[in-house]
This record gives sequence, structure tokens and C-alpha cells, in this order.
Amino acid sequence: MEQPILETKALRFCYDDGEEPSPVVLDGVDLQIEEGSFVAVLGHNGSGKSTLAKHLNAILLPSGGQVYVAGMDTADEDKLLEIRRTVGMVFQNPDNQIVANVVEEDVAFAPENLGVPSEEIRRRVDEALKAVGMYEYREHAPHLLSGGQKQRVAIAGVIAMQPRCIVLDEPTAMLDPIGRAEVLKTIKTLNRTSKVTVVLITHHMDEAAQADRLVVMSKGKVIADGVPKEVFCQVEELKAVGLTVPETTELLWELRQAGVDVPLDALSDEECARTLYNLLRKGRST
Repeated sequence: MEQPILETKALRFCYDDGEEPSPVVLDGVDLQIEEGSFVAVLGHNGSGKSTLAKHLNAILLPSGGQVYVAGMDTADEDKLLEIRRTVGMVFQNPDNQIVANVVEEDVAFAPENLGVPSEEIRRRVDEALKAVGMYEYREHAPHLLSGGQKQRVAIAGVIAMQPRCIVLDEPTAMLDPIGRAEVLKTIKTLNRTSKVTVVLITHHMDEAAQADRLVVMSKGKVIADGVPKEVFCQVEELKAVGLTVPETTELLWELRQAGVDVPLDALSDEECARTLYNLLRKGRST
């Protein structure tokens, strides 16, 4: 079996704020993430999902257990640069990641700091901006862009580093629906075409539903892990920890509660509509 690109073993973390005892934020998290996969980590505020994200490229180090990036222990200081070359991070607020006054200069910033030759930087910047659909804005001022466009530039800046994995910590939290759709499309395309491993931290059900695998966290623990269709079928369990489910699943679940025999795994609008259509047609024929 191939070595996972990201792995946590009994990961435990407490923020040391001087209190006794310190509150536990991550409590024995065991995860393996395969290279090339698209994994969403879902949870409400305080579930530990963003703290987990910061462990995946050694922004935070474990209080207990281990985190491995392509086999490298994040606690090994000698491996820190290589770990951060392997895993790029995109955060909630794109304004906090934009450092230059011109889009293409901003995307070039990280490769320049890594000592990449000038000709290679030019190629990487152009490719990264094309990958996120922002090449035509390469000479624009970032502060004049929309929120969704800024976030795509931030993603391009990470792509230009050529990481094997990108961790996005609630990248659409500050965006309007159009911006959210733009960013999610960019993430999915990047994963499908460039085979970059994507870990998307989110509290949006519709975003989580588009991943290949869904990990649900609550109170610092993983409480569900599987393909989205399977995880979202666990409606009662998710509601018990304060999470909702996609509107399609909620509708089918309510029909089930009313005694109607329908499957819960029709996740997309199209699948749900087809399920309801077949139900109505069946009702007419009986």
C-alpha cells in the first residue's frame, strides 16, 4: 500500500493558555489522506477542524501523537521547509495572504522566496494564474478584485510553489455565493486536472458534498468518515452534534419520517428530483 501523503496518529492538541488543565482541542485524531484525493473536513465552530488544518503543514505541532507529511514528522525541525513545500495553506481571508500591488507579483512572491530561477518563476506564475482562471487579471491591482477573485489569486500563489497538497481552511467563509462557487470550481478543477491533493476545511454542507471523501469532526474527535453520500445518510447522528445535512437529504429524511420509502443517498439536486419524480410516477400507477 502506498504511503499516505498526510497522516495523523493519535493526534492530541491543547492551547497552552496558562489554565490548568488546558482545554483539549484535538483528542486522538487518526487520519490517513491518500495522494491525489479530495477530502472535506466538516464541523461546526469549535470542532477542531481548523486546528487540525494548521497541523498539516506544521503551523501547529502536536501536544501528543504524531503528524506525518509524505513520511516526514512535522516535529522534525530539519524537515520544516520541505514539509511546507509539500503542503500549501490557503486561509479564510485572502487579504491576509496578498502581499504585492500587482497580481502576477503576488503569485511570484513565494517561488522567489524559495529561490526558484526567474525564467521558471515566469512559467509557474502564468500556469498558476491560468489554472485558477485569473491570467487576464495578471497586471491588475489585487485590492480592486472581488473577494472570490482575490481568493483565487491566493490559491494561485500556493499553486506556484508546486505543492503536492493544498489545505484550504474555510476559504469561502468571507465570500458571497458567486465567489464561493468560483473558488470551489477552482479547487475541484485543480484536483481533477493536476492531481493535487486537496483538503477542504468547511462548515458548508454543499461544499462538503462535492468532495470524494468526507470527514466529520465534533469536540476534537472524528465522528464520521466516508464518501459524502454515506456520511450524510447518518442524519440523526449529525443532528445530535449540531450539524445539518444538505437540503436534498433533509427533504428525503422528512419524507421517510412521514413513512414514505425513499433512499437518503440522492445527494445532488438532479438525483433528488429524479427520486421524487419516480416516487410520484409510482404513486400514479398504483
